[in-house]
Amino acid sequence: MTRILEATAYLVEVETVRTDAVQAFLKQETVFVELRTDDGLTGTGYSYTIGTGGTSVLAMLRDHLLPRLRGCDARLVEHLWHDLFAVTRATTVGAITSLALAAVDTVLWDLRCRRAGEPLWRLAGGFRREVPLYDTEGGRLHLSTDDLVKGALASQAAGWPGVKLEVGKMRVDEDVERLSAVRAAVGPELDIMVDANQSMTHAEARRRAAAFEPVGLRWFEEPLPADDVEGHVALARSTSIPIAVGESLYSAAQFRDYLARGAASIVQVDVARVGGITPWLKVAHLAETFNVHVCPHFLMGLHVSLVAAVPNGRYVEHIPQLRAITRTEMTVRDGHAVAPDGEGLGIDWDRDAIENRRVS
Repeated sequence: MTRILEATAYLVEVETVRTDAVQAFLKQETVFVELRTDDGLTGTGYSYTIGTGGTSVLAMLRDHLLPRLRGCDARLVEHLWHDLFAVTRATTVGAITSLALAAVDTVLWDLRCRRAGEPLWRLAGGFRREVPLYDTEGGRLHLSTDDLVKGALASQAAGWPGVKLEVGKMRVDEDVERLSAVRAAVGPELDIMVDANQSMTHAEARRRAAAFEPVGLRWFEEPLPADDVEGHVALARSTSIPIAVGESLYSAAQFRDYLARGAASIVQVDVARVGGITPWLKVAHLAETFNVHVCPHFLMGLHVSLVAAVPNGRYVEHIPQLRAITRTEMTVRDGHAVAPDGEGLGIDWDRDAIENRRVS
């Protein structure tokens, strides 16, 4: 039998400090779910917030989702996802519910892979083992131009094919000066992406895109609020820079709207925010039908395997966020992330460190 005997959830705080054009991230809250089945398997899944809402996700899991899992067949991943979505319709589509669903769905996939004796990247599709990396940490908005250049040169020397820089300075010439300095230093070979973190109006995003075009950018990320589909449509038509969206979208249907309208040239679907691996794969395959690349946001420990699984996976964002609670780090070879080959999700959790940081 493969019935779920026990389901538990708890919260772990991992300290980080990051800034962008609209906010500061003071810490990351990681929500864990563990399931034990009557055939002797134990799986671990997780989700996250960037400093607020972790206890709300935990309450959703404990009060509504986990009690419904006990006694269910853990192999029925699609059925369980849809059943849990159905019982939370009063709060969908929304961030708290999607993050809670993701914690459950990732543990079900962990169990699925462990039962098959396979790694996630292969069981989810198995297209390739290695995927390109781009660096984000060296491109934060608070860093000086000199620091941006040093970071980009270091990434290039390490063999990474891309770097991402945050934009949204008070004046457009400040952004242009920073981007131009990095481009002059690294030459044309390195991909440069920019991220505005939803901070601009349509008029301002269009003005900045025009100013950024001579730099030769790989993409312009989240220029507008995520719910402004019409604004993204108009912006995409006005610039040659590919528009990237997805980290702030919480359902496959929202991605469908962007893709069908031609409002996104890069899909950045986040496995936690979209509700788990099950809907993540649906979004990736939907994007493939539009000939659009998938370059997901954050959670590199999971996304390396998922990007490796699908044909249109293009980039993994390198943002270390779990080093304090894992025993090993992601393998990087010649600027490419190597998907872990062990069975399950492939994340080597440090149980003692997790317990030491446990909140509830």
